[in-house]
Amino acid sequence: MQAQQYQQQRRKFAAAFLAFIFILAAVDTAEAGKKEKPEKKVKKSDCGEWQWSVCVPTSGDCGLGTREGTRTGAECKQTMKTQRCKIPCNWKKQFGAECKYQFQAWGECDLNTALKTRTGSLKRALHNAECQKTVTISKPCGKLTKPKPQEKEKWRDRSGESLKRW
Repeated sequence: MQAQQYQQQRRKFAAAFLAFIFILAAVDTAEAGKKEKPEKKVKKSDCGEWQWSVCVPTSGDCGLGTREGTRTGAECKQTMKTQRCKIPCNWKKQFGAECKYQFQAWGECDLNTALKTRTGSLKRALHNAECQKTVTISKPCGKLTKPKPQEKEKWRDRSGESLKRW
């Protein structure tokens, strides 16, 4: 009986050993089957740089819109494409919807023209837009404030009561 158990244990051990060798062979074969990927070849293209049109809002003069892009090249697969874009609604559109400026404080009112002015320097340009480096804006001065006439001088007695000076 012990001889049979010993034989069974040997068979189990042999089967486990063969299974282990089979698994190792399978892993080694799988790794050998994988080819090392050659480095991606850099394709030299005769395609030119993308040139983008200004952003055209879908509705109104700001918000979401689209722009057209074109490029040249004999072997270019794509020479035109459309891209979504956005024009911020709080930017000064009179200087180009894609140009953002940092403005100084308003200057003094020019009494000859009744306008006050301030200058702004370019802070940011969207999508390589061509923007002026500095811009100047003017606006009406509004109501000219006249100095208030001085109030009549008030006198106070020792108790703090106010006495009008006649």
